[in-house]
Amino acid sequence: MITVFGGSRCGPDAEEYKEALLLGRLLVEAGFHVCSGGYAGVMEAISKGAHDADGHVVGMTMNQFKSSPNAYVRKIVPSRDFYERLQALIRQSVGYVALRGGMGTVTEVSLVWNQLVTGVLPRRPLILLGACWPRAMACLQEQLVISHDDMTHLSFVDTAAQAVEALRAQVVLSADA
Repeated sequence: MITVFGGSRCGPDAEEYKEALLLGRLLVEAGFHVCSGGYAGVMEAISKGAHDADGHVVGMTMNQFKSSPNAYVRKIVPSRDFYERLQALIRQSVGYVALRGGMGTVTEVSLVWNQLVTGVLPRRPLILLGACWPRAMACLQEQLVISHDDMTHLSFVDTAAQAVEALRAQVVLSADA
């Protein structure tokens, strides 16, 4: 299963929504199951793209949220709160792709990245999709204590097709991929 992170505040006209829609379809065509937070924005787009390709779509939701999951999620996995939800998103996956988002996306990427750097998670792909990521990470590396080795846990790509190509190169598919 591949977990996709991204903002909830974008609509169908946003570039990251369009890219997530394509990414969902391409992930399914490559043999992957898709997982996200299950709500709006990028989460909806990834779910729709995967659903329309007849893929397995999981939404990790929160009981405390007033919003309903998007209509394209086939399996809903509720959690008590944001932290439990985030842990479920991380544990269930063999790889991660992040598109442009807000503080929730930054939190998700940071936690996965930290767990990869510290060895809590075995090495697996963390792919940052879109033009925003190289600049954001360069700024973090300039301002914080982030080593070259820490950066080796990140892959930067410009397109959904490149993200799927990177995942295919790094992930061995199994029945529950």
